[in-house]
Amino acid sequence: MSWVCYILECGDGTLYTGITNDLAKRLAAHNAGTASKYTRCRLPVAVAYSEDQPDRAAASRREMAIKRLPRAAKWRLIQPAGTRVE
Repeated sequence: MSWVCYILECGDGTLYTGITNDLAKRLAAHNAGTASKYTRCRLPVAVAYSEDQPDRAAASRREMAIKRLPRAAKWRLIQPAGTRVE
């Protein structure tokens, strides 16, 4: 099973980082207000960045590494990708 580490851009301009094994389903859950307390009051959310990971452990490690980055570094990570999934 493939896992994904992702960054969402929330409606208020903040960023949220998480992992999942089904990005489309998780995005729908975030936008329905059922996936996370953080994103529930910051709707709508959109995927700003995602990285495939080989397993859950690798995805969790990458999630923690991204969460430790300052906001400016997260934006630098997002910008070169240039892809946005709605």
